[in-house]
Amino acid sequence: MIKIGITGSLASGKTTASKILSKNRGPLFSADIEVKELYKRKSFKSLLKKKFGLENNRQIKKSIRRLVLKNKRNLKKLEKIIHPLVRLKMRKFISKNKNKKILFFEIPLLIESKLMKYFNVLIFIKAKEKLRLRRFMLKKGDKKLFKFLNNQQIIDKHKIKFCDHVVVNDKNLYILKKKLLHIISDYE
Repeated sequence: MIKIGITGSLASGKTTASKILSKNRGPLFSADIEVKELYKRKSFKSLLKKKFGLENNRQIKKSIRRLVLKNKRNLKKLEKIIHPLVRLKMRKFISKNKNKKILFFEIPLLIESKLMKYFNVLIFIKAKEKLRLRRFMLKKGDKKLFKFLNNQQIIDKHKIKFCDHVVVNDKNLYILKKKLLHIISDYE
């Protein structure tokens, strides 16, 4: 089994790249999707409410976002809750798909979380900050949150050192697909 990790900076195009790479090739694990699923669970919301001293359960994501923007220690606190839960889901995903030839993993903080050793191949999706900000804003994100989250990540130059492939995603979907299909052909 080949485990391919796909990572990159905020709004670089990891999700799009992951879908292109995994299509008809193997199952895809998305850390972002797992986090969204966590926020749907009452037990998770209750845990956050307790850990962060929140009153209202309905607007939990917005409340957490405000707390994180107010104090970056709250981001670390949140990551200490979320990351072990996502890793558990990842292990279950691997176990469930142990007979597959290739598994794909879209993990935004793969390098920051020091998960490199779990993968046979690492692909880094790269895009300029201005373009990433524009993409983030198109998804209803705000500039302040982008700047904050972007500043929490390790710089691209450092992350690239750990990766087997770097794909620059600053043109169109056709060019991105062409670059990715060239890379994946080595592993099929």
